[in-house]
Amino acid sequence: MTYAGFILQINLLTISLLYLLVVVAVSSIFGFWQASLTSLVAVLLLDYFFEPPLYSFEVANSGIFVALLTFEATALTISRLQGREMRVEREAALNRTGMEQLYELSRNSLLLDLRQPPGPQLSVLIHRIFGVSAVSLFDANLSRQDRMGDWEAGEEDLAKDCFLRDTSQDDAGSQTWQRILRSGPGHVGALVVRGKLNTLVVDALAALAAIVIDRYQWFEKEDRAETAKKSEQLRAAVMDALAHEFKTPLTAVQTASSGLLELGGLTERQCNLVTLIDAEAVRLNVLCTRLLKAAKLEARQVDLETDNVNVVDLVSEVLSGHPADPERNSIQVEVEDPSLTVHADRGLLAMILAQYIDNARKYSKAGTPIAISARASHSEVLISVHNFGSTIRIEDRERIFERFYRSPELKDVVPGTGIGLSVVRKAAEAHHGHVWVISDDKDGTTFSLSLPIDARRVP
Repeated sequence: MTYAGFILQINLLTISLLYLLVVVAVSSIFGFWQASLTSLVAVLLLDYFFEPPLYSFEVANSGIFVALLTFEATALTISRLQGREMRVEREAALNRTGMEQLYELSRNSLLLDLRQPPGPQLSVLIHRIFGVSAVSLFDANLSRQDRMGDWEAGEEDLAKDCFLRDTSQDDAGSQTWQRILRSGPGHVGALVVRGKLNTLVVDALAALAAIVIDRYQWFEKEDRAETAKKSEQLRAAVMDALAHEFKTPLTAVQTASSGLLELGGLTERQCNLVTLIDAEAVRLNVLCTRLLKAAKLEARQVDLETDNVNVVDLVSEVLSGHPADPERNSIQVEVEDPSLTVHADRGLLAMILAQYIDNARKYSKAGTPIAISARASHSEVLISVHNFGSTIRIEDRERIFERFYRSPELKDVVPGTGIGLSVVRKAAEAHHGHVWVISDDKDGTTFSLSLPIDARRVP
């Protein structure tokens, strides 16, 4: 170009513009330092071939310095713009790659075996998909930490330490990214990744890891609930079958013992033994009836035979079937309104009241009264049985209504099966009612039952 300009006698301004184009091209392709060298060579060529005196590097005027500054400024501007554009392209490519990797990870996370801890599976996926040098994942729910890749000595608990500090932090020098895994208001763990990643990708990766851990926790809860449900169904079926099987021989035993007592001719010792057999046969028969009721209530197979039941008559009926021991406890009955009625299944309601009275007798102190009370509000009837005796811990007041559960402090003191109160709760729920207990050393223990008055509320 210099030779052509010299032969064609192109003027200084035109050739300067041509050299400027060359500087722009070099700056765009190679960068600032190459463009600076090109600018210096272009200025020297202009001075030697086109600026008088010709064929000399003598500077006659300051125009040549203006050209050099112009070339340098152009090279700097173009290289800066070019560098910025290249950085943007690299970041865009990195983000695009990160999004593709996140998509692949999210797709693979749906295929994880949720019957196994998610930490090892997720660490392998992150290490393979993102190509990072090391991964460490701490699962707070399982209290376990899983690692993949090359970790240095002293970094074994890096993810756990991050969780305990409750702080996310980055180390750009070692390219180590630490993130707290959050799910809702709480924290489920921590993730530490070492590798060339974008901070946005790291944040998205942490969010995805938290979702996976949260999914595992929910799956585990559902699995436990399903297992418990199947176990409960099996247990109810076994109880139902056993109760049915026991019913026939118990009826025969009870009939035979009652017949022997009616026939007479027994010695006093024989009579006592037969009476004991008869009483225990009756007790076992009542227990089998409760087991059958419990199984049916559990399976929701009970058809309520509801009617208007007078509470005073019901209490008298239950007490006549369960006579009190005056030497141990007296029974006091207090019903505000003698005409108080509730729309319910008479048999189930009598069973609830009998269980409450039986519990009060077993756990009360000798010589203390048992109080039965009933009153009505605008929408429900409240029936309660109170006694003084063993108190029930706060943590047991809900659990004693679970099947087979008995308070650890009392299960070895008073005999029982842990079935009665569970049947009570199921019977109350069948009426859309509920049961509860209040207990302390000063005021004693009160078991309560509330049932809706309105028959339309009972199925």
